Amino acid sequence: MYLYGASGHAKVIVDILRAINEPIEALFDDNEAIHRLLDYPVLHSVEVKEPLIISIGNNNIRKKIAEQFNVRFGKAFHPSAIISATTTIDEGTVVMQGAIIQTGVYIGKHCIINTGASVDHECVIEDYVHISPHCTLCGNVKVGEGTWIGAGSIVIPGVKIGKWSVLGAGSVVTKDIPDGVLAVGNRCKIIKQI
Repeated sequence: MYLYGASGHAKVIVDILRAINEPIEALFDDNEAIHRLLDYPVLHSVEVKEPLIISIGNNNIRKKIAEQFNVRFGKAFHPSAIISATTTIDEGTVVMQGAIIQTGVYIGKHCIINTGASVDHECVIEDYVHISPHCTLCGNVKVGEGTWIGAGSIVIPGVKIGKWSVLGAGSVVTKDIPDGVLAVGNRCKIIKQI
């Protein structure tokens, strides 16, 4: 496996790959000052190799990189994660330590289901979404492309969250959230367009 991005998020993915005994060949990064991360070489070639996981937390950057390269993308699921056999998870997605993903969930490309997150039955998570540590998505929640749900947030059943929105840490989401907004709080309120 190869990783694109050599920072903190990559370290977590390295831990996952080590836990599942997946060999790591090297990492790629645009920062030419970085030559190693943990025990692995960091390469600066524009010609990346496959299978590749984009190890960058920023949703916009992850999308740009995914669209830049025509390679096969890998996946990584930590063995402590509980993932229903009826879940569908697309390429490039990582599931961190202690996450729970229930029956009938669909997770798109290049998503991050972070440490201890819970995604309940029949949720739909579109491409490039980041579900931060210890979030709870109740059943039948839909999260649009590129949205970032902040740490510790709770989304009640059936809520639809638009594309490329940001929900602040600790938010309690009880009603639908449109595309392209910053929303925070308990109860979650829209603060501004982004």
